[in-house]
Amino acid sequence: MPSKFSIYLSVIILLVLIISGCASEPIANPITSAIPTSATLSRTSMAIITPNTPGVYHRVEKGETLWRICKSYNVDLEEVAELNRIADSKSIEVGQKIFIPNAKTQHVIAVLAMDNDEFIWPIKGTVISGFGQISSDALNKGINIEPKADVNVVASRKGKVVFYSNDFGIFGKTIIIEHADGLSTVYSRNGNIYVKVGDMVQKGALLGRAGRAGRDKRVYLHFEVRKGSVAQNPLFYLP
Repeated sequence: MPSKFSIYLSVIILLVLIISGCASEPIANPITSAIPTSATLSRTSMAIITPNTPGVYHRVEKGETLWRICKSYNVDLEEVAELNRIADSKSIEVGQKIFIPNAKTQHVIAVLAMDNDEFIWPIKGTVISGFGQISSDALNKGINIEPKADVNVVASRKGKVVFYSNDFGIFGKTIIIEHADGLSTVYSRNGNIYVKVGDMVQKGALLGRAGRAGRDKRVYLHFEVRKGSVAQNPLFYLP
């Protein structure tokens, strides 16, 4: 017959095993578990949003950008992007429904208006640093585009050249084009510039060639879209 001591020891060992077994299974934090991850947001960005705010759903058609859609409805672009969990232009596609707050009817956006007034990419290449990321030890207020082959920099939209600097600090050769509706575009790190202040340029007009600036010897274009003096995410405006 086992002694009281052996029974007591057996109970202690059993409790230790139970506790260690529980510790091997992490307990989900009810607060952090409720926070959506980037993967969760990417899976839900295409889902239909059901906000409490009144509004309508706009069905995205071919060629439409988030900027064009918001301009048509006269609504704040940043609000729509946040409400619909849209990170950039690649987050929307044809057939997707985007909730437009406080709108009463769905708009049909004229294709002609898009052709004449839409933004285009200022250079063909790859985005190597996005809006809001840290680039050259500073917050990136635009996007950095590394050209694949063609280093030609073109006007993203028609407008007037209102600024030129041959050496704008870490941004090197920089020009700014002012457009209608309070928007402007910034083109920095150019190797050559072919326009001057006061020039009126059409969309797609050659402005210069991408180059280098500061200590960074890589060739790429730093491109910004600004509303007044406030930097915007260029990927909301580009197709």
